[in-house]
Amino acid sequence: MSAPRPDPATDLRAGDRVALLVDGSLRYVDAVLSLLVRGVIPIPLDPRLTSYERERILADLDPALVVTDAAGLEPLVTGWQPGDVPLARPMHVTSGTTGTPKGVDSGVLPRSHAEALLAEERDLWGFRADDVNLVLSPLYHSAPLRFAIGTLLAGGRVVAPGPFDPARVSAAIAAERPTTMFCVPAHLQRLFAHWDEPGDRHDRPDLSSFRLVAHAGAPCPDHLKERLVEVFPDGSTWEFYGSTEGQFTACRSEEWRARPGTVGRARPGRRMRADADGLLWCAVPEHARFSYFGAPGKTAAAWRDGPDGPEFTVGDLGRVDEDGYVYLDGRREDLVISGGVNVYPAEVENVLGAHPGVADVAVYGVPDPAWGQRLCAAVVGTVAAQELEEDLRAWATARLSPPKRPKDYRFLAEVPRTLTGKVLRRDLVAEEGVTPGARRGS
Repeated sequence: MSAPRPDPATDLRAGDRVALLVDGSLRYVDAVLSLLVRGVIPIPLDPRLTSYERERILADLDPALVVTDAAGLEPLVTGWQPGDVPLARPMHVTSGTTGTPKGVDSGVLPRSHAEALLAEERDLWGFRADDVNLVLSPLYHSAPLRFAIGTLLAGGRVVAPGPFDPARVSAAIAAERPTTMFCVPAHLQRLFAHWDEPGDRHDRPDLSSFRLVAHAGAPCPDHLKERLVEVFPDGSTWEFYGSTEGQFTACRSEEWRARPGTVGRARPGRRMRADADGLLWCAVPEHARFSYFGAPGKTAAAWRDGPDGPEFTVGDLGRVDEDGYVYLDGRREDLVISGGVNVYPAEVENVLGAHPGVADVAVYGVPDPAWGQRLCAAVVGTVAAQELEEDLRAWATARLSPPKRPKDYRFLAEVPRTLTGKVLRRDLVAEEGVTPGARRGS
């Protein structure tokens, strides 16, 4: 009689990686926490990824287990308690400018580093046992997952009403009396529009329970920021600036009013500076360092020895004033942020460029009143434009998750490039009647 085969869900060891392609839920957070306190590294991924995208990502990350449905979460929930210390960070995936998805990896943390990381989040955001965290964004994103985890480990509770809907969120606020919330500007815009609609059923709920409303992920227009400050309790609203790789600054709205345009000062333990070219660098404590999994070259390009110790950049441009307040002058030229989701044109270009009817392609973003930016594709085709556009939309649907599918296609005789072949995305944006170089947000 053969020996029973080990169950991969219960045979996990510290340092193993588990890919999660499951819709967010309270059980999802339970599973993530259960893994982290054991030193097992969850890889939260968008469940809407196409099979093409999944294969590309998972091939490099080599997970010990891939979970694709809610039932698969159950064996992972082995228990955790408020006050437990996660011994790892989730490995979120960033595409990067090359279009090749890479995991941001911190490995299994020494106990002292794990405790320092937990204390840093707790001290900044004040997580406590009576907190109720309202989740608006998908939990595979780093910020909402981080806020939910911090709340639960402090003894609070999490409310996850499901895919974002202004009416559903308003009802959850009225019924659950949340104290904290992370959002992106697109959420605020839709909530305010809903509350402004005529009719009693759209009335704004009582917001007095909130002590913390933090936003990030995309630029927040001034009028939207002022409305945020107006309707939520005094002193409760914050902006922060960060990335998949790390967190840089935090800023109360009152500081923003005193210094319009700032995204705040460096978080405790960090140092922010801009080099002679305006590239922003962040020196971080040892417990907050990372590498790109399986990509030593990419890791080396991101890090260097700075005046305050090892520092890294994600390619953002800006300045730091004499009081340490950071201002963003622009993001990486190729980064598009749509509804708070980072989209890297190189990844989309690789997919569209593989279509047999495409001779050349460039992907870029233009401002959009609802989503911050809208993804566009400029295409040089070998067949009729109308026929090719229909094919490309189907091609993208089969190979790219929804945020990465271009909303608009333009057909050109040639894509504007430099003499060395680099796409002139700024020229493409300018041809849309948009002034390039505008601030791209946090």
